[in-house]
Amino acid sequence: MDKFKYNYDNMDVTHGRGYVYSLQYHMVWCTKYRKKIFEGNIAEEVKEHLRQTSENLEICIKAMEVMPDHIHLLIDCKPQCRLSDAVKVFKGNTARWLFLEHPEIKKELWGGHLWNPSYFVVTVSERSNEQVRRYIEEQRTK
Repeated sequence: MDKFKYNYDNMDVTHGRGYVYSLQYHMVWCTKYRKKIFEGNIAEEVKEHLRQTSENLEICIKAMEVMPDHIHLLIDCKPQCRLSDAVKVFKGNTARWLFLEHPEIKKELWGGHLWNPSYFVVTVSERSNEQVRRYIEEQRTK
């Protein structure tokens, strides 16, 4: 009897060299003091910058919303991805780029820091994937 038999027909799985995986995470991080920084064109610029950063990290963004004071990402990544490092790169690169492109923003932030040092990450199962995607996409309408 085959004790390790799995049905992947309905799952979005990725095949690596010697392994198969499906790893999704919902990530959220906030601006320092919950300052409403990402409004108007800046929100769209930040989205594009996050897309470029995710390509460099070999992370697939499944859903994204940039709110005035926080960011939601639903990502799919390889098992080798260290989430703490990925968050650090997302936050660090975005802050560096934003302060160069929009130096006036740095003046609004006491201490010159864009991000709150904490973040939220939760695993997303195949069953809850669509629910989390809808939640992220509906953030602007709430």
